[in-house]
Amino acid sequence: MEISLIRHGKSLLTENDKITCLEFKNWVEKYDYNGVFEELTYPSTTLEKIATANVVITSDLKRAVESARLLNPLTEIITDPLFRETQLPSNASQLCNVKLKPSIWAIVLRILWFSGYSNECESLNQAKFRANKASQQLIDYANEYKSVALVGHGFFNMLIAKELQKKGWKGTSKRDAKHWNCMSFSLFN
Repeated sequence: MEISLIRHGKSLLTENDKITCLEFKNWVEKYDYNGVFEELTYPSTTLEKIATANVVITSDLKRAVESARLLNPLTEIITDPLFRETQLPSNASQLCNVKLKPSIWAIVLRILWFSGYSNECESLNQAKFRANKASQQLIDYANEYKSVALVGHGFFNMLIAKELQKKGWKGTSKRDAKHWNCMSFSLFN
């Protein structure tokens, strides 16, 4: 049995002007709404895993669904909000007047989130609980289909990977690029 975790492609949202923390919340909504760039080529390992999967799962966010379709236009996919990316806290009131690029806000807010700040979003512990549930769902799919590919999101895929490892699955990571990277897990008894 094999479970492959694939990160979605690069977002079509290219806005990179400095914004406030409150404006970042709107930027994230646009990021979630936009699809992904169609690439000229995709990492060979990622293409292989998606082509050989007997079932392909995605989060219900557009960038994950579109990524799966770009990697294999003929495959049927199952979308499930369980596999959505972990959220970032918003309204960090102490930082409201600070203007940063969206990529910097993502880092600052992710650090705050890892430190326990989860204003208006699921906490790290809640995300770990959801990742445990998601890993079990993938294991259930693997028991039924033998080979599963999830096209998901960077941080949540990382949390799922940790849960799979706790459950005895051994993984390998092939990082061909920031986007489209693939981690594969097998169960060894």
